[in-house]
Amino acid sequence: MVVLGLLIPLSGCGGSGDSAGDAGTLHLVAAEYGDSPATSSKPYWDKMTADFTEANPGIKVDVKLLPWADIDREVSRMVKAGKAPDVALMGSYSDFAAQGQLYPADELLSVTAEANFLQPLADAGSIGNTLYGLPFVASSRLLFYNQALFTKAGIKDAPKTWSDLKAAAKALKDKGVTYPYALPLGPEEAHAEAMIWELSNGGGYADSAGNYALASEQNIKTWSWVKQNLVANGYTGPTPPSQLNRADAFGAFLRGEVGMLNGYPSLAHEARAKGIVVTTTAMPVSDDLGVGEKPPAVGVADWMMAFKQNGKRAEISKFLDFIYQDKNLSEFANRYHLLPSTITASRTPAGGGLDKNDQQFLDALRGAQLYPVNDPAWLTVSDTIKRNIGRAVEPTGDPKAVLEDIAAQANQAAKKH
Repeated sequence: MVVLGLLIPLSGCGGSGDSAGDAGTLHLVAAEYGDSPATSSKPYWDKMTADFTEANPGIKVDVKLLPWADIDREVSRMVKAGKAPDVALMGSYSDFAAQGQLYPADELLSVTAEANFLQPLADAGSIGNTLYGLPFVASSRLLFYNQALFTKAGIKDAPKTWSDLKAAAKALKDKGVTYPYALPLGPEEAHAEAMIWELSNGGGYADSAGNYALASEQNIKTWSWVKQNLVANGYTGPTPPSQLNRADAFGAFLRGEVGMLNGYPSLAHEARAKGIVVTTTAMPVSDDLGVGEKPPAVGVADWMMAFKQNGKRAEISKFLDFIYQDKNLSEFANRYHLLPSTITASRTPAGGGLDKNDQQFLDALRGAQLYPVNDPAWLTVSDTIKRNIGRAVEPTGDPKAVLEDIAAQANQAAKKH
């Protein structure tokens, strides 16, 4: 089973009520990026759709916002019922592309617009050489550390190797830091943390040919090291990694209880707003690789996709052309401290450009590796990783057996697609 590209999902899905087919109205279903009325995506879409209709009289856009937890299931239901949205913004696209439900990008965008996506994102949005998932916003992961806790523990330099990270974790623990290194391998988002660690030892989810390599020798070595050197020494805090979710790890970081963790741009902004001095750096590499090596960061993107079901290709094309204008794309990215998906918007974002902290994430994104979201089996495979990888570092866990079990389940999933 060939994966053909790696990326990390951010969001995506379009369409709205179940009243597909009314002439002159596009239905967009989009994930809600906000976590409160104050941060809701609604004002953005209200403004965009009003401005679009003003510029394109006769085409209205109806927007339906859905929680991240519901959007995949709900859009799948709409498509099966023959009531697909025209456009969706969500975290996965490949199953719809595999079913022949989506317009390819070359039927929607100009050649210039299609060539404007950052390369790792375009690769992850493509099946074969055809782009179906249009990247909208993205982020990358970097290692965060709490500068005040580092200073208190006498740590002068950012860790560059796993040995450095272990030494820093020991120094933090000796000073009473609750989570010297927060290792969120709970079911919420363990696949992100797992991929970061595996890439930092030259492994990852796929081999150089694009085939799943979940139980590779490098990955087994990675989890054996993490278990023996971090978890067994109590450097990952009081909560077992298999029970620590990303949201809880981030919350602890914002309370000043975490020395180091992997994070993305919005967490850096939140921490600074709380007066926490945060330093971000590349994930340390394994001592086997050495500091001369620079493995890719993990990248994540959310996807716009256009459904064929209602035959509104011309109207969708106009809408996408509008929404992907630099100023419109940047306005959404800036609202949530995410990165725009295009070369031009990331080069000269509206509103004064990226701050220097976000620039570091953008630099990492340019060479990032994304989850294999272009594989229709990825949703099942990622769920298997999320539910199981934490067992590899439990006291009785056997990293090799756990990884081989995950790989066997992934191969079963791949055969079904």
